[in-house]
Amino acid sequence: MPTYRLDLEYQGTRYRGWQVQENARSIAGEIRRAFEAAGFPIVDLGGSGRTDAGVHALRQTAHLRLREPVEVGRLREAVNSRLPHDIHVLAAARAADSFHARHDAVARSYLYQVARRRTGLAKTFVWWVREPLDPGAMAAAAAGFVGRHDFLRFCERPREQESTIVVVEGTEVAEAGGLILVRLVASHFLWKMVRRVVGALVRAGTGNLAPDALRRILAGEAGEDPECQPARWTAPPSGLFLERVLYPGEPPLGPLLPAVPVGAEKAPPENLFLGREDRIPGEGVRDSASVPSRRAGAKPARPARLRRPSGV
Repeated sequence: MPTYRLDLEYQGTRYRGWQVQENARSIAGEIRRAFEAAGFPIVDLGGSGRTDAGVHALRQTAHLRLREPVEVGRLREAVNSRLPHDIHVLAAARAADSFHARHDAVARSYLYQVARRRTGLAKTFVWWVREPLDPGAMAAAAAGFVGRHDFLRFCERPREQESTIVVVEGTEVAEAGGLILVRLVASHFLWKMVRRVVGALVRAGTGNLAPDALRRILAGEAGEDPECQPARWTAPPSGLFLERVLYPGEPPLGPLLPAVPVGAEKAPPENLFLGREDRIPGEGVRDSASVPSRRAGAKPARPARLRRPSGV
C-alpha cells in the first residue's frame, strides 16, 4: 500500500481541530474531501498530533496511505487546488510503508504569540494581554517547566491509562516587536497543556504568580489553593501554532520567529507644521505662497456667496 508523508500549514480559526468530527468542519475532514475529489481515495490519514479547535499549524506532518501510487507532484497540485484557502500542502513525499506520523516523531515544537497591544490585522493569531508583561519573569518561569514533570494539573481530562508525565526538552521566551513569543519543545503534549503553561507564564509576567507557586503545582503540593489552579489560566487557542514535528535525522529547530508579526506601537512623527499659519484645519499642508496670511486679531474673510444660475 503506497504511503506518503505530507507537511501542511493551516489556519485553524474556522475548524473544530484536526480530528474528523461528525457535523463539524475539521482539518483532516477537509483533506479527505480534497483527496477524494481529486480521485485519490484515502485508506488511512493520520496526523502527528491533534490540534484543538482554533489552533494553527506552521508545519503539521501526516502520513497518508492510498490504494494506488500517485506521482507526488501531481498529488500535491491536485489536492491544493481543491483545499480551502486556509489549508495548504507544503510538501508531499513517498515514505516507507511503515511510516507513522505520530509514533515516529521524537519531539514536537509549539509556538505561542502573546500580543502586547491591540492589533487590527493579527487578531486571530495572538492573545492580546492588556496588563504590562515582564518577559524576564516569563522566561524564568518557563525554565521551571524543563525536565520530566507530571502535568496532570496542566491538562484537561487525560484519557484512560494515559500517562501525564511529559519530558519538556526546552523552553524559550523572546520579544519580537509588539509580541512576546513562547516556544515549548517536548516529546509529546497533553490536551490543553501548552495553553495552560502559557497562561501560567503570563501570570508570572504580570506578577500574579510567584515562582514557588509554580513549583508547588508541578510537585503536586498546591492542593485546592485558588491561586494555583492552571485550568483558570488557560490561554485562548488563537495564539497557538504547531511549529514543527521533529523526526530522527532531521535538522534542529531554527531561531524563534513570529508566525504573524505585530509591530511595536510607535508615536507618530512630530508634525513640523502644527500651529503654523499655513496649516489649514481639515486639509493637507499647502505651500505658504499659495495661502494668504492674515494679521493676528484680524477678522477672517467672509466666504463668497454662491450665485444660483439664472433659469434654474
